[in-house]
Amino acid sequence: MFTDSQELLSDAQALTATAISTKVYDLLPSGGAVGSGRPGGPVANTTVNIAGKPMYLYIYVHTVLDSAGEAATLTATVESSADTSNGSSTVHWTSGLIAEATLATGYWVAKGVALPPGTYKRYVCVKYTVGTENFTSGKVSAWLSDTPQAANSDEYARGTHHGLN
Repeated sequence: MFTDSQELLSDAQALTATAISTKVYDLLPSGGAVGSGRPGGPVANTTVNIAGKPMYLYIYVHTVLDSAGEAATLTATVESSADTSNGSSTVHWTSGLIAEATLATGYWVAKGVALPPGTYKRYVCVKYTVGTENFTSGKVSAWLSDTPQAANSDEYARGTHHGLN
């Protein structure tokens, strides 16, 4: 599966406290205008209905998410907003609460999860909500793809040699 830079939301993003992905996915990258925006002309879209255009979510733990104790938790959500800072967002998907002991290197928070169809605001991101105890270390990656990954596919860790020259 190939992912372009727009679909990559977190690239080994350090995660210690609640945060949004370092990048957002712009559903209207050409500026969002239906027309030119001239007076009396069509106005810019603020939402996009992604029904019929399946998008799949992947969230992967690169390095173990660890805290000073063992009580840290993580919940990941896919949200859309009218602005890149994720203000006034709408939640479209949630992972549920994941305990720290589960968040080891190589753990998939989401692996090819189909995003629910519906009306999304212009900017889509992943929000990582950390429970009452913050993590002291750990990194995650997240991306969107229009291609589902087979559940039994072989995968290679980042930076490993896999016989291709």
